[in-house]
Amino acid sequence: MMPYTYILINFFTVIICFLASFDKRIQFNTLFGKFLLSSTIVAIPFIIWDIWFTAEGVWWFDLRYTLGFKIAGLPIEEWLFFYCIPFACVFTYYCIEKFFDLGLADAFNNIIVFTAVIVLSVVGLLYYDRIYTLLTVIITILTLCYLHFIAKKEWIGKASFVYLVLMPGFFAVNGILTGSFIPSPVVNYNPDDFLGVRMGTIPVEDAVYGYSQFLLNIYFFKKITKNEK
Repeated sequence: MMPYTYILINFFTVIICFLASFDKRIQFNTLFGKFLLSSTIVAIPFIIWDIWFTAEGVWWFDLRYTLGFKIAGLPIEEWLFFYCIPFACVFTYYCIEKFFDLGLADAFNNIIVFTAVIVLSVVGLLYYDRIYTLLTVIITILTLCYLHFIAKKEWIGKASFVYLVLMPGFFAVNGILTGSFIPSPVVNYNPDDFLGVRMGTIPVEDAVYGYSQFLLNIYFFKKITKNEK
């Protein structure tokens, strides 16, 4: 079973959401094509980032947990990760937005953006020599500033709330990938390239990285489906 670990993580992350997509009350299956387009737009820069960091040894994969197929230095499971995780996240956001009124959360847009930018800026200045920390800080700040000040999106608070709702899943998936519940991590990190602060086995940067990726997936999905009811 060991070589199937990563592929099974992807499978169990997406399967329930995939099956629920065909529910007549949801009909997310009609948006599969648009989701693939929006997730690919987001995946491209993140995969380039992934390839670069893997090549530089910022992180690396224990191939004993994979099927052994690699593209550009990344296990095939890692490529699928950039579609399976966003699918579960975007589907959850879509359903929550469809069935619940979270308008109150958007009142916290300014607080969320300004607090995040200030905290991340301080961390980036203090730990500019940690490449994973620094690049995560820069990407997240740029994402928040673009969405809030340029695109003027009013759903940042709502999306942030949904991201918190997704945290149990985040801890389950990333926990296994970083060594929780299994003998050794699927993904290993160079201790010189990140803060070393972990939530269980998960580097704190992963949560921030995931947040920026989540926001961008929501942004492009909404942009592409803007004419969909």
